[in-house]
Amino acid sequence: MTPRTGPGPAAGREPESGAESGAGVESGAGAESESGAGGAGSPVGAVTRTGPGGRTLWFAAGAVALALLFAGWATVTALGRDGAGPSAASAVPGADSADAGFARDMSVHHQQAVEMSFAVRDRTDDEEVRRLAYDIANTQANQRGMMLGWLDLWGLPKAAPDREPMAWMGGGDGAAHGGGDGHGGHTSGGATGGGPEGGPAGGGALMPGMATRAELERLRAADGVAAEVLYLQLMIDHHEGGVAMARGCVDACRVDVQRGLARGMVDAQQSEIDLMTGLLAARGARPRG
Repeated sequence: MTPRTGPGPAAGREPESGAESGAGVESGAGAESESGAGGAGSPVGAVTRTGPGGRTLWFAAGAVALALLFAGWATVTALGRDGAGPSAASAVPGADSADAGFARDMSVHHQQAVEMSFAVRDRTDDEEVRRLAYDIANTQANQRGMMLGWLDLWGLPKAAPDREPMAWMGGGDGAAHGGGDGHGGHTSGGATGGGPEGGPAGGGALMPGMATRAELERLRAADGVAAEVLYLQLMIDHHEGGVAMARGCVDACRVDVQRGLARGMVDAQQSEIDLMTGLLAARGARPRG
């Protein structure tokens, strides 16, 4: 068994819940009420929730919103320095480019990871899983802000309902890029299209590795070890789909800073897959794929 450790140095300052903006925010069994959902790419207002122990926790949304704003500003500045700003017309990707498609689709993909991570933090007291969930939520919220900032910088829409998700990879809805037991190969299942306001509709998943609505409801309804195991299994599937998407960007994207981000995603998410596989083993479970 992996020992259950106490909070890390920053654990006492971690927010207990987060804000979701854009796609994939649903109300399901066991979900707590939230307010202040923003539109595509918009920071979310403060959320008031009651966490374990009866404390009222309201500051998480503000922290995520500030992180998104800072990430977008920093990315725009970096792109300008690298000559990828609007003044370098040849470097601005088109609406149908791999760069634009990756930024839109991965923003949706990341949003669901943030949602699932905050959901499990409300369903377990295990500090190891809670710290992992917070790290994933914080990292992917920041990366999402960067990608939405790029779309703004390029003057491109954040949502593309007329385009098939994953078409930029040359695989239509991306079903061929999924892995495992078929979870990563779900089609859109009636989803309205890719973009920060798109999300799983009906019973299917929007992109490789994304959880279905039914799976999200199961996660919100679970408690304790059952919630931990389901979260870890869903997040491994999610990361495997994300790694495939990021590798697609490394191969097809043309903006250097975005390709660098995609490479970092591959390395970080593969490392987290290994960590989560070990956490599952400590709980007598294993990945679904």
